[in-house]
Amino acid sequence: MSIRAVWLFPLVMGSIFVALLTTFYIGSAVNPLGNLHGLPVGVVNQDRGVTIGTRRIDIGQSLQSGLSQSQRVSGPLMLTHSTLPAAEKTMDRGASYATVIIPPGFTASILTLAAVPGSRPGLARPAIVILTNQRAGTQGVGLATGILDPALAAASRQIGRQLTAIAPAPANAATRAFLADPVTVMTAKYRPLPPNTALGLSAFYVALLTLFCGFLGGTIVNSSVDAALGYATTETGPWWRQRRPVPINRWQTLLTKWVLALVLTALMTGILLLVAVAGLGLYAPHVGLLWLVTWLCAASVAAGTLVLFAILGTVGQLVALIIFVYAGLASAGGTVPIQALPTPLRWLAQVEPLRQVVDGTRAILYLNAQADAGLTRAVVAASAGLVFWLIVGAVVVRWYDARGLSRIDPELLAYVHATADSYKSVINKDSQKESGTPDKPSDPDR
Repeated sequence: MSIRAVWLFPLVMGSIFVALLTTFYIGSAVNPLGNLHGLPVGVVNQDRGVTIGTRRIDIGQSLQSGLSQSQRVSGPLMLTHSTLPAAEKTMDRGASYATVIIPPGFTASILTLAAVPGSRPGLARPAIVILTNQRAGTQGVGLATGILDPALAAASRQIGRQLTAIAPAPANAATRAFLADPVTVMTAKYRPLPPNTALGLSAFYVALLTLFCGFLGGTIVNSSVDAALGYATTETGPWWRQRRPVPINRWQTLLTKWVLALVLTALMTGILLLVAVAGLGLYAPHVGLLWLVTWLCAASVAAGTLVLFAILGTVGQLVALIIFVYAGLASAGGTVPIQALPTPLRWLAQVEPLRQVVDGTRAILYLNAQADAGLTRAVVAASAGLVFWLIVGAVVVRWYDARGLSRIDPELLAYVHATADSYKSVINKDSQKESGTPDKPSDPDR
């Protein structure tokens, strides 16, 4: 091809596009454990310690301090020390992936079973419980337990070595085995997920479909309105059609598209939830609230998509795909937790719409629609995004109009109308001659 634009633009745009997609997708998932930092986990120490003579022994406190001081634990995890009710409240709003519970009588049980002189009877065998919170995210739970399990196993062996130094020589094999690994670690689910939640991924799926409703809704409205106004062609199979362009400015066109997108996103999100909940049995309490939130989020994305079309033209669709879909999928935290993403994607997650939608849908589906569980954040972020795109669209498009940057030059528009009228007049005369009917004035609007 001698015309560079025919081959150069697709090659350049395709290369840039696939490079960005690979960076977003592979970069977000290739090494979550290596990127992990600050994953919230609670620690509850209920151990009361033991006093033997003048010596105070508090193994629970030592274990708690050891976890906090270990870089292998405190680096990837953000440990918060609290009471059990406070830890449960934190998990109830999805702000913690797990809680380590050191039980009462922990020290007393260990010393008794180790036959340390002067110890008092304790529990049969000390057991530390890791309460996992799948409602916060199943992969986050897996990352948290993957760090806590080996750390607690190492702590158990360290406690055994310390006991060996203060306990008498073990008289039997059972005691020796106990001293080698004195602590049992148990894992239990805190408020297990209800059925029909896609193993904790239903919130992400609903959020993703909500975003698609916004992006696709904006794209459909943009193409259909432009075709109806005569600024785009309509091609159905072998039939091609171009309507006569309507003399309308950019601002009026964008307003029309926004209104239609508002109605269309309401319909699309309603159908989404109708099929998912009524048709497929998705677990969805507060379904009315869920529809309102998803509608707001979809309308915000649709408004942004239409603004990018209005400002950038055809390239706006690619930019909208990158901003709303691909960058959003990589930084949403719907599968890989935000704390396990590379630093640039963590920053991006603060402004990406999909992350906010995931927070809102998770709060409604799993966390009893609590405002502080992410619902308020989702509503505020979606509203702010909607206002942002409305302001940007209004300012830029009205500026285009003020500068006379019409989509079709007025002189060209007048020429197109005149040519269309002339062509239609000729067609009407030819058809009248063939049918033998007298000439009639043609209707220029038809």
